[in-house]
Amino acid sequence: MPRTGLWRTKPVEQSISDTDEPDTKLRRNLSAWDLTVFGVAVMIGAGIFTLTAHTAGDVAGPSVSVAFILAGTACALAALCYAEFASAVPVAGSAYTFSYATFGEFLAWIIGWDLILEFAVAAAAVGKGWSVYLQTVLRYVFGEDVTTTVEIGGVSADWGAMLLIIVLATILTLGTKLSSRFSLVITAIKVLIILFVIVLGITYISPDNYTPFVPPAAEGAAAGGGIEQSLLSALFGSEGSTYGAFGLLAGASLVFFAFIGFDIVATTAEETRNPQRNVPRGILGSLAIVTVLYVATSLVVAGMVPYQELSSEAAPEGRKTLATAFAVHDVDWAANIISVGALAGLTTVVMVLMLGLQRVMFAMSRDALLPRPLAKTGKHGTPVRMNILVGVVVALGATFFDVGRLEEMVNVGTLFAFILVSAGVMVLRKKRPDLPRGFRVPLMPLIPILAIVACGWLMLNLTVLTWLRFLGWMALGVIIYFAYSRRHSLLGRRENGATESPLPVDGADPTKTPDNS
Repeated sequence: MPRTGLWRTKPVEQSISDTDEPDTKLRRNLSAWDLTVFGVAVMIGAGIFTLTAHTAGDVAGPSVSVAFILAGTACALAALCYAEFASAVPVAGSAYTFSYATFGEFLAWIIGWDLILEFAVAAAAVGKGWSVYLQTVLRYVFGEDVTTTVEIGGVSADWGAMLLIIVLATILTLGTKLSSRFSLVITAIKVLIILFVIVLGITYISPDNYTPFVPPAAEGAAAGGGIEQSLLSALFGSEGSTYGAFGLLAGASLVFFAFIGFDIVATTAEETRNPQRNVPRGILGSLAIVTVLYVATSLVVAGMVPYQELSSEAAPEGRKTLATAFAVHDVDWAANIISVGALAGLTTVVMVLMLGLQRVMFAMSRDALLPRPLAKTGKHGTPVRMNILVGVVVALGATFFDVGRLEEMVNVGTLFAFILVSAGVMVLRKKRPDLPRGFRVPLMPLIPILAIVACGWLMLNLTVLTWLRFLGWMALGVIIYFAYSRRHSLLGRRENGATESPLPVDGADPTKTPDNS
């Protein structure tokens, strides 16, 4: 007997059938290679160019490479679950769509709301970082400082971030295939630059910089206690989570931000040719590539410079970056090349994050949990209205707000999504063993259980303040669900016998049943 109310589930067949609605149909033109490019494009960016040095200096010391391995392992376990789900339910929306088919509408809304936070804040934060690197590149070009920040009526505005968002929103509106080709060119550039960093950096490595590999835990004010320490260290009564064992674990939770994005590949399942085969290949292939690059880069950076020189205390002008390691050795020309690579790298990160945000909100709108007219697609087979809305929201965030402090909220939201997907794949395997699956998680249910444990462990190593902010965002989502989404739900209306056209005429209320009297 189907569940109703908060726990009503959307049948997989209905989700797949909805993809054929003419007014909300996405164009299937992506290959496994396109998906791999998207995955690498979004994962190689802020993490490798900024988080590597910052995490080594402030949190984990030389053991930052182990932090990347731990985070990558957790992602790999979750990726296996994503791959099976995407091959069984090849529909836009990723974890939101998967949760709707297994846990019911309420949890689907919660995870969708969570993904909106993840992608929106990440896109705005990386957009801000892109603007910082733009200033650096412009200084190299013009020989003098060029600022991308202006004052408008007493409010600081970042025109560099705004320009980036406008251009990328336009590219995404013109078609996903065009976006993939653009990503391929930019991604090739940044991968070559990262390989250059690794090869050149090896010549400057000093083995002494790896000692101690796990620095002793900081004490006193340097330990970073209170709500700024990890939840796990607070639960165990530790003074903080800077260096030491708690620092290594906190570092893994922090560099997890670098891996955010492979799940975006799953959001494009509906636009993929042969998704049962290509989506798993795209997810697992891109994750394998970036994990190798991250670990190699972190080993090189930690070996080039003593970790103390990468700390925030040694950087009054701001966070240390990958370029810092070369600047310390007076290899400024290499630092300049890295800055150009970072600018290119962050460009595709923002674009693919915006793509993921659009597709999740598109899926929620098609189900009428968000206003349904937003799901209407245009002549290029993309949801134009949704693209515009996402572009405006991300542009405002990147232009006018300091979103840097919210980066960890992206991590806790993503880990929460991974846990639900890992649990959901076990539920769907039991409920619908008959579904065709292009990929099956091995060692079921061991792998999903390990994924849940690993992701839960990383969540505990995020700061108390991050948890408080995340719970506040979730509470807001619950309010919106009961105030709007539950009453407008298309699935709910179908259960109640309501009939309506696939998509309402512009200006019509999509929640009202037509009066045929």
